[in-house]
Amino acid sequence: MGYLRRSIKEIHEALISGAVTPEELVREALTKAHDNNDNAFEYICDKEAYEQIKDLGSKDKNNMLWGIPFVCKDNFSTKDIPTTASSNILNGYVPIFDSEVVIRLKNAGAILIGKATLDELAMGGTGTTGHLGDTYNPWDPSHKHQIGGSSCGSAASVAAGIVPFSIGSDTGDSVRKPAGYSALVGVKPTWGRISRFGLFPFAPSMDHVGYFTRNVFDGAVLLETLAGRDEKDSTSSTEKVIKYSDSVDGNLKGKKIAVIKEIVDSITNDDIKTAFESNLKEMEEAGAVINYVSMDSDLLKAIYPTYIVISCAEATSNNANLDGIKFGPRMGGHTYEEVMINARTKGFSELIKRRFVIGSYALMRENQEELFLRAQKARRLIVNAVNEILKDNDGIYMPSAPNTAPLFEGNSSNKLSNEYLIADNCLAIGNFGGLPSITLPLGFSNGLPFGSNLTCKPFDEATMFSIASGIENITGLKDLSAKGGKR
Repeated sequence: MGYLRRSIKEIHEALISGAVTPEELVREALTKAHDNNDNAFEYICDKEAYEQIKDLGSKDKNNMLWGIPFVCKDNFSTKDIPTTASSNILNGYVPIFDSEVVIRLKNAGAILIGKATLDELAMGGTGTTGHLGDTYNPWDPSHKHQIGGSSCGSAASVAAGIVPFSIGSDTGDSVRKPAGYSALVGVKPTWGRISRFGLFPFAPSMDHVGYFTRNVFDGAVLLETLAGRDEKDSTSSTEKVIKYSDSVDGNLKGKKIAVIKEIVDSITNDDIKTAFESNLKEMEEAGAVINYVSMDSDLLKAIYPTYIVISCAEATSNNANLDGIKFGPRMGGHTYEEVMINARTKGFSELIKRRFVIGSYALMRENQEELFLRAQKARRLIVNAVNEILKDNDGIYMPSAPNTAPLFEGNSSNKLSNEYLIADNCLAIGNFGGLPSITLPLGFSNGLPFGSNLTCKPFDEATMFSIASGIENITGLKDLSAKGGKR
């Protein structure tokens, strides 16, 4: 049948015309999910998906998401469905409520068919630290390449053609970088634009709900459903929700786009640099104004250490309840300390333990001034510099990563190089400032995709979608999927 490799708009039109039914779409999605060998799923909703179909008659059939299957990252609470955040410490946890994102999608008539793998507790960027093992990039059938993380399973489920969209979370680049590695559109709206009620917290000052689609229009449609105030989340915004899909006009004329020279200069991959520079020229031909700007390289190099200190500190505090008593399996012990040590020793991977050690160390009273507060000051300087650039520009445009998806084996990048410190971690500026940001497919190198990223002013998603659709028109790269999809 192959409908699930199509866009949301095309599937919606097929549903309205009667060319396909929700039951047929769900059956196809579930079959593909079970047949998939990319390790993309924590749980497949065989029974639950068909139960949702029974309730579709009460939903608005004209809603563009009606009857369309989707996948949700397994750190979003789902009522009566196991939710583990890919961590052994949450094995067997079944929430009694749905996250607000899931509620809104269900109310729109979308059908949840599975919970996706992730880096444990959404910490990490490789898709290798979840308790079910590595998640593979569908563009590489040999399973030698990563898809990135932490929203690895969400990305893989769309890239493999199982569903037309999926939900993820983005604290540093966890939606937008995997999107670049898998030829998808990855959207992270403004902080507070989408309710985080029911999303397991990692670093709340930087946590965003994000999502994957195969084209910009679908990304705009999805935000129309997900955005808006939620009284259950005091950090959710009261900013008016508009019809974002009306902004997908492809008009680049007069749009001012900033390119930070230090980011581009730090990239050594010739295929990516050539494609990016060619893309900029075509944007200029379409009427965009490209402004090359500079940003203090010391600030750019500070992005990664600043992110690590703040995120680990917040994560240490937010996950203190995972102690084997309030949450997690009881591993035995005669005192609270023994119970907690046993639960955390067996329940957490080495990566999580390291991050909690870093976070605890940064929060110790004698270290706060030198580490945590210093990182917060660095964050403010970085945000100020980015906002200064956005004063005179509609958006900041950059490659989403300096290379295509890394190998699982033999990946020995220099963690102190400019390429790693700057180009590999620059997307975090969108999280530091809570800015809307979108990743788009830009090209292919040796059969693997790479992407570009656009970051705009707070709550200016309309401009973001407008510019992104213009870029998409230039590249012609949309509605892509691996294993038999367009390319």
